[in-house]
Amino acid sequence: MIVPQPGGSTGGVNRLAAETSPYLLQHSRNPVEWHPWGDEALAAARELDRPIFLSIGYSACHWCHVMEHESFEDSDIAGYMNAHFINIKVDREERPDLDQIYMSAVQALTGHGGWPMSVFLRPDLKPFFGGTYWPPRTRMGMPGFREILEKVVEAWESRRGDVDRGAEELANAVVQLGMPQAGPVQLSENVLENAVRSLLRAADRRNGGFGGAPKFPHPMDLRVLLRGWKRFDSNDAFDVVRLTLDKMAAGGIYDHLGGGFHRYATDAHWLVPHFEKMLYDNALLVPAYLEAFQATGDADSARVARETLEYVLREMTSPEGGFYSTQDADSEGVEGKFFVWSEAEIAEHLGPDDARVVNYCYDVTAQGNWEGHNILNRPKTHAQAANVLGLDEAELSRILDRCRRKLYEVRAQRVHPGRDEKILVSWNGLMIAAMAQGAAVLDDERFAQAACSAADFILDHVRDERGDLRHSYKDGRARFNAYLDDYACLIDGLMELYQTTFEPRYVDAALELAERAREKFRDPQGGGFFYTAIDHEELIARQKDSQDSATPSGNGMAAYALLRLARLTGRPDIEELAVETLEMLSGQMARIPLASGQSLLALDFLRGPAREIVIVEGNQPGSAADALRTLHERFVPNKVVLRRDAETADGSLPASLRPLLRGKTGEADEATIYVCEQGICHAPVTGAVGLGSALDA
Repeated sequence: MIVPQPGGSTGGVNRLAAETSPYLLQHSRNPVEWHPWGDEALAAARELDRPIFLSIGYSACHWCHVMEHESFEDSDIAGYMNAHFINIKVDREERPDLDQIYMSAVQALTGHGGWPMSVFLRPDLKPFFGGTYWPPRTRMGMPGFREILEKVVEAWESRRGDVDRGAEELANAVVQLGMPQAGPVQLSENVLENAVRSLLRAADRRNGGFGGAPKFPHPMDLRVLLRGWKRFDSNDAFDVVRLTLDKMAAGGIYDHLGGGFHRYATDAHWLVPHFEKMLYDNALLVPAYLEAFQATGDADSARVARETLEYVLREMTSPEGGFYSTQDADSEGVEGKFFVWSEAEIAEHLGPDDARVVNYCYDVTAQGNWEGHNILNRPKTHAQAANVLGLDEAELSRILDRCRRKLYEVRAQRVHPGRDEKILVSWNGLMIAAMAQGAAVLDDERFAQAACSAADFILDHVRDERGDLRHSYKDGRARFNAYLDDYACLIDGLMELYQTTFEPRYVDAALELAERAREKFRDPQGGGFFYTAIDHEELIARQKDSQDSATPSGNGMAAYALLRLARLTGRPDIEELAVETLEMLSGQMARIPLASGQSLLALDFLRGPAREIVIVEGNQPGSAADALRTLHERFVPNKVVLRRDAETADGSLPASLRPLLRGKTGEADEATIYVCEQGICHAPVTGAVGLGSALDA
């Protein structure tokens, strides 16, 4: 049904007009009679005995826009779809449960996946055929979408038995693919050592990263390698991390004017990105750069982390406090147009002298480095550029800082890419953790304030009347049942936020969420957690999210967050839940380490040494802050940090923190620091110097 527009216009909108998702609203004026996923559409498919055409994508997806323009805006194709199918459009960011299930089906059918995802289902929701992008009509060896529709209809009407057999087989495959495939192994250090070796074999020693084009950032894997460097004294692991982070920061995948990272590079050397910016990529890369800064003292790593967080503050933070989801690749219908430059533009806005410097440093030429345009990147190091240009390095920095500010102001006048302003709990949890860690390591209170605002907003506004999390918030509406990664990522973000602000309410909130996750998602038979809650709508499979994708797996993040929460609160029952989850994941970690980065981070924490550090205030102002600064300057990955006011009596301590804080008193004017690990507490030390010595020991 196309709904007439108010005011008698000849145009019309379909059922998607009532949705909040920008992706669905983009399709609300298509001539296709789109339905959102829901009872109305599914009932219509059963009543009419029609196949469902399920199209899944997201607002920042370039090829989703292409398929819409080519096929879904084509009146002939739309008419055929309307006559023969129940057509359902889904935003994968709102319904990752559906995306996981039907992506498994497409991958089983074709050997690959991606978006837009196009799947044909029986009315009982079992898939029988699917793919990704199809052109409207056959070309260059690719089947046309119109021809595919006709073949599906022919099979549905004439070969229904074949369709049914295929659907049953595919549904069974989806159920199997939704569970960890490998049997359990011992949670030993050998699993970590094998993972480091596997990552090093996959590393690109020339360009950084893993594998060839297209090239993705792999932030969890980089953090695993940093821990491998520390645990196994592996300089090889350290070198791969440094090379990768340096190459990404110098490449076109990084926005040298506005900060932040694009989705991935289409080439092997990080020059040409897919230009969309995703909240989760930036949230996950910030800790990698912060930890590299702690490990090396490299100021450039700190700069990239700071600029990325500032980009999020400036362009991806809602007035309510939550963080927006994505920025599009396209503006004015052209991918990357907002971000690229011509040599003439640089000269016009900077003048000849500054333009000469910028053009050399950022690889700007008359012919361009991508499709006749220039993507800003730094193929030469700062020192190399200064030498060639005959400038002092400090002077070159001043020139480039001035020029970047000017070009950013010029760029700001262009038509901006679209922004998806959904606030997703899981991605916000990742960014809360990044902001909190950035505040601590970079000593910048703005980032802590942003993390608090986002956490408070979600806890206050993205829960239902029972206190259960919802998944998404937009236009004043909190919608959709929360998934495992919503709980796990928010718990982790709250853990990081407590260790920056030392506000006990964030620990209390994390404990409450952990209890709800146990009740709603735990698998008491197989261990670990299901991706959907026990009261979620019934789908063809209840999967376990065990392998990392662009974001951490739900089970890997749950294990990591719960381990830290257990150590911080002295709760062995929560630690048992985390260990049970890691045991369920153990075979996968041993056999498929490149899909298990977040789980390996949790295993590294479990294997230890994991330190419990309690800082008790002294009488000397600033002593506790100095001790914390000393701690945050160092790469000490496996730790929980608590802070206590020396004047607070044991009986007045927050109940959630009492097990670790009880009995720890101040012994000097300087802060007193207690360092415990693996059930053993060492003698307390005082001040920043004492803490530094204890950490070195």
